[in-house]
Amino acid sequence: MAANLFSEIEYLKGVGKARGEKYRRLGITSPYELIYHIPRDYLDFRTYVPVQQAVLNEYNVLKLTITKKLPLQRIKGGLVICKAAATDGIDDILIVVYNNVYGFQSMQEGVCYYMYGKVTGSFLRKEISAPVFIRADENVLIQPKYPLTQGLSVNMVRQNMKQALDIMERTPFETLPDNILRKYNLCPLMYALRNIHFPESETAAELSRQRLAFDELLKLQLGMSLMKKRSRKSTAFQLDKNISVDDMLNGLPFELTQGQRSAVDDILCDLCKNVPMNRLLQGDVGSGKTVVAAAACCFAARNGIQSALMAPTEILAAQHFRTLSGFLEPFGVRVCLLTGSVTAKKKAALREKIAAGEYDVIVGTHAVIQKDVEYRSLGLVITDEQHRFGVAQRAALAEKGDSPHKLVMSATPIPRTLALIIYGDLDISAITELPKGRKPVKTYAVTGKLRRRVFSFVRDRLSEGRQAYVVCPMIEDSESDLHAVKSYAEEAAANDLKGCTTALLHGKMKAAEKDKVMEKFHSGEIQVLICTTVVEVGVDVPNAVVMVIENAERFGLSQLHQLRGRVGRGEFESSCILITDNTTDECIRRMKIMSSTSDGFKISEEDLKMRGPGDFFGNAQHGLPPLKIADIACNMELMNRAQVCAREILEEDPNLSLKKNSALKMDILRLFSKDIIG
Repeated sequence: MAANLFSEIEYLKGVGKARGEKYRRLGITSPYELIYHIPRDYLDFRTYVPVQQAVLNEYNVLKLTITKKLPLQRIKGGLVICKAAATDGIDDILIVVYNNVYGFQSMQEGVCYYMYGKVTGSFLRKEISAPVFIRADENVLIQPKYPLTQGLSVNMVRQNMKQALDIMERTPFETLPDNILRKYNLCPLMYALRNIHFPESETAAELSRQRLAFDELLKLQLGMSLMKKRSRKSTAFQLDKNISVDDMLNGLPFELTQGQRSAVDDILCDLCKNVPMNRLLQGDVGSGKTVVAAAACCFAARNGIQSALMAPTEILAAQHFRTLSGFLEPFGVRVCLLTGSVTAKKKAALREKIAAGEYDVIVGTHAVIQKDVEYRSLGLVITDEQHRFGVAQRAALAEKGDSPHKLVMSATPIPRTLALIIYGDLDISAITELPKGRKPVKTYAVTGKLRRRVFSFVRDRLSEGRQAYVVCPMIEDSESDLHAVKSYAEEAAANDLKGCTTALLHGKMKAAEKDKVMEKFHSGEIQVLICTTVVEVGVDVPNAVVMVIENAERFGLSQLHQLRGRVGRGEFESSCILITDNTTDECIRRMKIMSSTSDGFKISEEDLKMRGPGDFFGNAQHGLPPLKIADIACNMELMNRAQVCAREILEEDPNLSLKKNSALKMDILRLFSKDIIG
């Protein structure tokens, strides 16, 4: 069978089962998805230098003819070293390739190549290691560099990309009507896709990037407008504005901040409208979003409707349950907790009571959206840390009610520019100040040489009766990373933290195990919690005053800020210590930002500038298509143009049902969940 754009990726020549699996690891399952695997940078083979002028210990482009391929050398551990002698016509150089026999075999004696790689050796005898290469008779000398995974080389991706582009050109397509291409000065889609991968010139690459970035932002705007339109049908739960929750707010043991009061007003006002509320409540770590949610739940209960709060983890769900019970039960609002680890017998009893309306507020994990959970009158749906849920999970919770009101809470401060993209279908309330009496967390960045001193500081705090976190990165979620975290915990317990009560917490533990460890840490039985980022969101232990973060360079700024927010939650002075041996300019800049400000919104702006929106949430699933090309930090003007264009298209064709918009609609349905905008 000949491959088409939507065939399995394995149908491309040279992509067998093994390489197909590697592509799937990158989220690529078809030639169409491969075409949208955009280069992160380019290699310009036009900038080659003679061997004599190559800078030692740096990357250079050379133009070389292979004179002789030497026999393969097999060494211990199954490693294969491939070598070839080459010349630029004046000087000789040795090409060395490690463990890539396939790549080496594709080089031919007597053929001239452009090669990009690190040049080492001495003035008299130079080597170029593991070069990226193309034949010198190639007509495109600006070549793409792609995000890769282990076992996929740039040359493999380029080879497959050429095939995918050839398939595309046999069945050309265009998603935008001619009038829009002319009005916004955009190049045709086929030209853009060909030139983003193999540009004829820098100008062609830039024109292509502009077109594809515009497409991306336009599809997001259109998709979210359709989502918003769908959610604006009338609700069965228009609440009574004359009902008051002042007694509950006045009975709190603290005074609400101005930001909290404004957010409560926004939400109660929305709940009294005849269309469902669709609001994002943004607030920095510890800014007091839960009490705002409590006021909304109290107002709903007094109007005779149920509320459900869905949290991403059992730890966080249990904490919300404790907090909401404390705020609401003194005022007659009944709260229950429904999670996966609740016993079958207890779950059945809870389900019965929820269906009968005996509980006003149901707190839980995704257990609250299971098919067998029925509500008597679910009118308010709250999701915490929304970007951690898939679109389908959020939709399933909303389907439990009759067009219920929706409140989304996030402690990940998002720059307004990015919030408009990610949450374009929501209204936004932001709590920008911390509750009174909160002391800022002192932050220090140090190298591993000071690790002993850091742990001496930790022990001093423990001797005062306080507790601490030590966070290790587990970025790949792999067995080797998990092994590293376990080894670190064992070593710390035997050395730097000898005599202290320590425990390990990571995401691969069973929920019951995690809960047990957290309960012990909460009660003070455990002094030091050595953990992965499983504690990033929501865990509240006021007695914990030190946060040590190992390999701090492996976390984004927003993630570091989230982790730092686990301390400084009580009356005691707290510290966050970032340990890194990375001395690159970028890392030093990031550590300085963390040490100089505790403003989450400022940090998120910097994070966005430094990492781009594609990585802003790490590998968290916020349910919207990832931005692969558009850089919102730099592309505000393009975003504004895409917003205007989206409005124009929808004014003429509100449901994208005209023939000229059919390709665009198909693309949007492919990017978004059909359930959400269909």
